Amino acid sequence: MEQFYTSERNVQIVIGLLKAHGIKRIVASPGSTNVTFVGSVQQDPFFEIYSCVDERSASYMAVGIALETGEPCVLSCTGATASRNYFSALTEAFYRKIPILAITSTQEPSKIGNLTPQVIDRSVQPNDIVKISVQAQTVKDKEDEWDVMRKVNQAILELDHHGKGPVHIDLVTRYSNDFSIKELPNVHKIMRYTMESKEFPEIKDFAKIAIYVGSHRPWNKRLTKLVDRFCEVYNAVVFSDTVANYTGKYRMNYTLVNSQREMEKECNNPDLAIHIGDMSDEIGKGGVPKHTWRVSEDGLLSDRFHTLDNVFEMSEENFFDHYTIGKEAVPMTYYEACQKEIQRVYSKLPEIPFSHIWVASKMSKDIPQKSVFHLGILSPLRSWSYFDFDNTIELSCNQGGFGIDGNMSTLVGASQINKSKLYFVVVGDLSFFYDLNVLGNRHIGENIRILLINNSLGAEFHLFKQKNSTYVKGVDRFISAGGHNGCQSPVLVKHIAEDLGFEYLTASSKTEFEHLYKKFVTPTITERPMIFEVFTKVEDENQALYNLWHIVKDTNWKQEMKETIKGVIGDSTVKTIKKFIK
Repeated sequence: MEQFYTSERNVQIVIGLLKAHGIKRIVASPGSTNVTFVGSVQQDPFFEIYSCVDERSASYMAVGIALETGEPCVLSCTGATASRNYFSALTEAFYRKIPILAITSTQEPSKIGNLTPQVIDRSVQPNDIVKISVQAQTVKDKEDEWDVMRKVNQAILELDHHGKGPVHIDLVTRYSNDFSIKELPNVHKIMRYTMESKEFPEIKDFAKIAIYVGSHRPWNKRLTKLVDRFCEVYNAVVFSDTVANYTGKYRMNYTLVNSQREMEKECNNPDLAIHIGDMSDEIGKGGVPKHTWRVSEDGLLSDRFHTLDNVFEMSEENFFDHYTIGKEAVPMTYYEACQKEIQRVYSKLPEIPFSHIWVASKMSKDIPQKSVFHLGILSPLRSWSYFDFDNTIELSCNQGGFGIDGNMSTLVGASQINKSKLYFVVVGDLSFFYDLNVLGNRHIGENIRILLINNSLGAEFHLFKQKNSTYVKGVDRFISAGGHNGCQSPVLVKHIAEDLGFEYLTASSKTEFEHLYKKFVTPTITERPMIFEVFTKVEDENQALYNLWHIVKDTNWKQEMKETIKGVIGDSTVKTIKKFIK
């Protein structure tokens, strides 16, 4: 029987990416655990393979090959203690910066620690034998395939990243005896560029180009000017996170548009996204781009959208400067189209019940200029993202770890640096009580304003958009943590605030809020810090979000959705569901 490639998808991906990156020399040692890899590459004329029984000698042979050629050399060994024999040569390669790619084959990691013969734990490596170690697991679905693709690209690129050196891929196998695959799958090669790179990829004539900005520190004038210039020469726009702090000409507050569940959107899902900034919950609100270029000085393969093509390890200023030098401005057709979609939605803003979203809609435009505004995660971040702030306001959010703890403490710390500047924070009740201790801190100054949205539980778990907890009975008991902290007690926070020297404000309706909130946003520093507690109802929070996500309802969109559902589940199932509903 003629032999081709193994049926094991993860092994196919490794082989395909070795070819895509031009790595052809392999030193193979005998064994059964690496049969799917070796049995596949030995029939492919692209590879130049050498045999060596002793893995110690094999690894030193690879050192010699890499030294002589100046190119990476691959090692392949079986399970058990075979890989341990690579340590000496890999140590040599580490300190001499020699590019060796050690591929150690292994059984499923679930077998580790269960007395399975020839299974050892390779999850931790000595600090000075490889620059990076990844595991290419068995591929069971598209998510696994993307993960293996990204990690293998990452390992290969590390062979020549900040100097050359050895790397490690732990390649899982299930001992498939099927070698019938005649062609390797299309692998997605990722490239990394630095300022020392001889050539940069060209930006093709994409119809829709967007800059995706995650959470970001305040911008300097030069970077803002370069990004604006980039938009002008490539007909691009900027889809930015709420706390991206980009205030240039081409910012699109597209969050509300892309949240529409029944709208035909033409401007989302750009052909190319230039991804800058850090962790972000809102960054994907521009849709999933067809291609992504990541620009970050860390050079990491951060593939948020599973469409990463290139990583640019350089400053954002250097990137945008490189791609705009000598370029002429073009008509801003994409910008104009985005503006039309945004205007279409915001011109039809519905009535919103008294809720966090309503509070944000009223207060966002009145936050004093040049103040600092901290947002809690989830509801605060989402609710305020639909509305614009003054360009002089600095926005911040603890999106790095994305937990409910520490939002007020972060604000208190920041407020110490400039006592003449106002610092605001908005949090939900769970976050507020979680971080309550900081309110007694003796360093708290008069420049602090705390907005507390109190609905007596984690309202997030009651929203219609939730896919799991809304189907659970008694969600308040544990999932949304209802019943704690006084159950919207009208006096609990009041006593805490006043006893600790805060001025306390409270509202439970639109009328009460409108009567008081201007005092909370007064632009001058008052005699005491403030806590403004706003009581809302969970059902109103849910209704507000639903209203905002269903502003535009396109008939064609509904029909397309019906046809899509029928295509997936079939006409008979649709009829059965209709009968059940009746």
